[in-house]
Amino acid sequence: MRVVDFHFEVQALCGKHGRSTFSSGIEPLDAYLRRQAGQDAKRHVAAPFVLIEPPSDEVLGYYTLSSSAVDLSDLPDELAKKLPRYADLPVILMGRLTVDSRLWGRGLGEFLLMDALRQTAHNPIAAMALIVDAKDQKAKSFYQHFDFIPLQKKPMRLFLPMTTIKKLFPV
Repeated sequence: MRVVDFHFEVQALCGKHGRSTFSSGIEPLDAYLRRQAGQDAKRHVAAPFVLIEPPSDEVLGYYTLSSSAVDLSDLPDELAKKLPRYADLPVILMGRLTVDSRLWGRGLGEFLLMDALRQTAHNPIAAMALIVDAKDQKAKSFYQHFDFIPLQKKPMRLFLPMTTIKKLFPV
């Protein structure tokens, strides 16, 4: 992992955060932050977390976490045989992760991913993994660099087992 300046902070999205100038270069992600993220937080549909550089409250990146489930049959056999035989298993979904295009190449995507993993490790609600949906092969490679494993039936959906996350961020 690249070393990132420690003057960046990740905070739960709230009204003080400036979102209007954010531009990741991916319009659906930009539009979500501007128009939907606040409503999702208020309705407890997703928990958006934003990257800022204090004292400014301008959003420089963000990710979202929400609860979800994964079908036991989607998991690799060697992992599935160690888990209860429930049809669906609880997971945390990281639905979005992006950084403002002005800051690409500075390791902030990795910084946000590590923060999401830390949040996941310290979450008191049971979940057996963190799940991500890679939008393209480049994103898939990014996650695989951090040991995310593709699901058997959905290779662009990847997961990192909670046992691995908790080793990185012991409680």
